Formats: sequence, C-alpha cells, structure tokens
Amino acid sequence: MTNDMNRYSELMAFPQVIRLGISAFPARLAYGMIGLGIFFKAEQETSSIAIAGFAIGLNSLAGSLTAGLRGSVIDKFGQKWPIRILVPMYAGLILLLNTMETRESILITAFILGITAPPINLSVRPLWKDIVPDSYLRTAYAFDSSMMSTTSVIGPVVITALALSSRPGFALGTVSALMLTGGIALSLTPASRDWTPEKKMQDQQKLWRDRAIQLLMFEGCFIGFGWGVFDVAVPAFATQEGVQHRVAWIFASFGIATVIGGLLGGLVSKKLPPLLALRRAYALWLIACIPVAFTYPDWTMALVGASIGFFGGAVQVFYFEVLEAVRPKGSQTASLGWIWSVEGSFMAVGAAVGGVVSETFSPRFGLAMLPLMICIGLIILSIGRGRLGAANDIPTDEEDLQAMKDISNVVK
Repeated sequence: MTNDMNRYSELMAFPQVIRLGISAFPARLAYGMIGLGIFFKAEQETSSIAIAGFAIGLNSLAGSLTAGLRGSVIDKFGQKWPIRILVPMYAGLILLLNTMETRESILITAFILGITAPPINLSVRPLWKDIVPDSYLRTAYAFDSSMMSTTSVIGPVVITALALSSRPGFALGTVSALMLTGGIALSLTPASRDWTPEKKMQDQQKLWRDRAIQLLMFEGCFIGFGWGVFDVAVPAFATQEGVQHRVAWIFASFGIATVIGGLLGGLVSKKLPPLLALRRAYALWLIACIPVAFTYPDWTMALVGASIGFFGGAVQVFYFEVLEAVRPKGSQTASLGWIWSVEGSFMAVGAAVGGVVSETFSPRFGLAMLPLMICIGLIILSIGRGRLGAANDIPTDEEDLQAMKDISNVVK
C-alpha cells in the first residue's frame, strides 16, 4: 500500500497538478453548498418542504438542460471566456436570490441561477490529460474526484451552520464569494487558459448519436432521478423530525467516505480494465445502498451513507476512465456535459418528486428509490457492455514504457 500511495506523491510532482486542484476548490465548494443553500432559503421563507424541493429541482433542471450546450461551447472556443463571463453572472444571481422573499421570486431566480451555472467541473476534467501522462490518469481522476467529494463534506457543514445561524443571509453570500474566487482563480491557471480543444474528424456524427454515449445517457436517467430524490429526502426527513442540524454530519460522513473510496479507487491496478472495474464497484455500490430505506436521521443514516459514499467514490473514478475511452474525438467537455444534461434533468425531476413524496407520504419512500435506481443502472451497463468495449483495453508494455518516458520529460 505504501508503494501504491507513492503514486499520489508522484502525481503531485507534476507541474500544475497542485495549482489546478487548489484553484478550482473554492468554486467546487460553492457547488457543494448551493443545493442546501437553496433548500434552506426556500423552506425558511415559505415554510414548505415541497416548495424547497421544487426550488432545488428547478435549479438543477436549468443547470442540466444547458450543461451540454456549455460543454459544446467550451469544446469549440476554449475555457477562458465562458468561465470569465458566467462566474460573475452566477455570483451576482446568488446575491439576488438572497434578497427574495416570495415563493414565485425564489423559484424563478433559482431557475435562472441554474442556467448561468459556470462549467467548473466540466472544465477541470479534460485538463488532467494535458498535464499528466496516460499511466497516471486513473490516479489523476481519483485525485480530481476526491477534491469534488471533499466539497460534499465541507459544503453541507458550512451551509447548514450558516443557514441555521442568527444571520442566515450569510449562507448564500458565502456561496457567491466562493464561486467568484474559485472561478477567477481557475480561469487564470495556465492549464485552463492555454487549453486547446481537440479537433473533430470530418463527417463525424453528432455526439448524441454515438451508441456508447447513448448508453451512458440512459444509465444517467435512473441514477440522476435516484440522487435527486435522495438529496431532498435526507434534509426533509431531518426537518420533519426536528433534527435539521444532523443533515450536515450525515452528508459529511457520506462525503468523507466518498473521498476515501475515490482515492483507493485510484490505486487499483491499471491491469484491471476500466469497464470491468466500474461494473464490480457498481455492484458493491448497489449492495451498500439497500439498507438506506430502513435508516433514521441519526448514526444509522450516517453509517449507511458512509458505505454508499465509499463505493460511489470508486465508481466515479472508473466512470471517468470509461467515458474517456469511449467518447468521440473532439468531445472532451461536451461528452460529459450532455450526459450531465440528461442525468441532471432527471435529478431535477427526482428532487421535485422527493419533496412531494416526503411531505405527502414519508421520506423513507424517497430513500428507497435510490437502491432501485442504482440496480437499474447496473443492469443497463451489464446488458449494454458491448457498446463500451473500448473501455476494456489494458495498456500494453510499449504504452507503459512510453508513459514512463513521458513522466521523465514532464518532471525535467
């Protein structure tokens, strides 16, 4: 394990790795806070869990519907100006949302906020391939996933503490400041500023017609819906039971475990093909999710949530690898963007459904939907694995040797 962990030390030795990770972190933290920030803002102003869930749903729907378009713009024009335009616009709209008091104004602003969401995560992912050798991509994706997951630990804790404090307005104000700081920092990094999109092949078919991308989009429909319901069911359950303060450490346990799972996923031998690794981790993820419907917003939900997060962190690493292997040329950002458009749209529907189900019936019904959706996702990946055949490749000895030479050149 010591030798394996050395891969992270070696990864940090590559120029720009640490700078890229740190630069994007504040904006990613803002994204880790905005969902609960909208939930608490809407619930406090309207005293309705259903409206709070609907507000998150509208925000997610708007963001997801435009994610593919923003990804396509970046793949065509680069990252510099899209980020520099959208970041201050998004930060300003968060401050505007903070002043809203009526149900209609909150819902409308939350929707517009989603449309202007800066593509921070979409922009960071393709940069790793430019700054580290191919043999370190799995480790780089694990590091990147751990940075995103860390924000899911810190974000809910910070936003819950601020939203439930004597000055709840500081909650969304902090989110705005973090997005502005991180967005500007990322746009100024050499990796992002100088990034050049891949050129598409002549007569290349539309991205959404690619059979591998279609399969991943179909899988994303169910995963997105399940997470949307889950993200609302947890705070709704805690709110109904009068233990809102527990939401922070429930999500924190989930996030910490996701970080650990992602980091360990990055140490899995590259001799294990990405697709096989993804399906194995997915099966364990499903098993870990099954008990969540029987939990209560206390240590039981935190424990099961940690188990879900652990295997989910590994799934995310292998998923990025599979996508990189099967995506069409020239779709470094758009491929994930369009998948997130589909997944996010269904997440928005799930959030709205989660709010209604939690208020009308019970949050346990919402929690039970997560393992069901993950089960369907695993079935889709298993039946359609032929479409993802490119992700079954294992690097040859010659490719490993070339990667070692690349490492030497980069370090020098």
